Amino acid sequence: MARLFRIEPGAPAEFPDPELALREPDGLLAAGGDLGPERLLAAYREGIFPWFSDGQPILWWSPDPRAVLFPGQIRIARSLRKTLKSHRYRASMDTDFAAVIAACAEPRPGQEGTWITAAMRDAYLRLHQLGVAHSVEVWEDGSLVGGLYGVAIGRVFFGESMFTRARDASKVALVHLAGQLRDWGFPLIDCQQTTGHLLSMGAVEIPRREFLHRVREARELPGPSGTWRLDWAYDPGARPASGRR
Repeated sequence: MARLFRIEPGAPAEFPDPELALREPDGLLAAGGDLGPERLLAAYREGIFPWFSDGQPILWWSPDPRAVLFPGQIRIARSLRKTLKSHRYRASMDTDFAAVIAACAEPRPGQEGTWITAAMRDAYLRLHQLGVAHSVEVWEDGSLVGGLYGVAIGRVFFGESMFTRARDASKVALVHLAGQLRDWGFPLIDCQQTTGHLLSMGAVEIPRREFLHRVREARELPGPSGTWRLDWAYDPGARPASGRR
């Protein structure tokens, strides 16, 4: 039966079955606990992520359906292809994780505050130091203009947030992430929430049960360790694979 679970302070880093999450609000599973590395990694391994605002307890989510992106099937619009071919931007990985998460935490137009609290930033900086959280940076003339960050377990990348300060910069980050992960044999990028931006780039919704099955398979596959370095380059002649993995 769907219910909201309470995680007491100091409790073991375990979570209830995500299938028991509430339908309204969609995917809310538990409240409480902490943002220590052990609990965060236990959450991601089960397809659960934290999302809460200042003044709220830590809230843990597993929505149904789940937005995902298959790395080999990213959609690149004609205008984005022109941007990529222009070499206006340079992309990198794990060059400045702290700057990326700080930029993602900045309030967006029309929004008050941010869900990436100081405690969240500190928690993901710790994961980055452990070689589990990674960033993609996009540079223009030496300035950081876009990027994204997330958590990798095995061969699943759990996307957390992205930002842009220049046209197409966050899309360029996502294209480079998808290309590199495809080369590394990652079958799945978790997008967490469905947005028009992600759908335009090829994200799709799949049932939570299918998502969890895919995560439990891919998390056991060996993935790259330590600091990530980008060695994928955009090929204007390449085309996404057809069909769905």
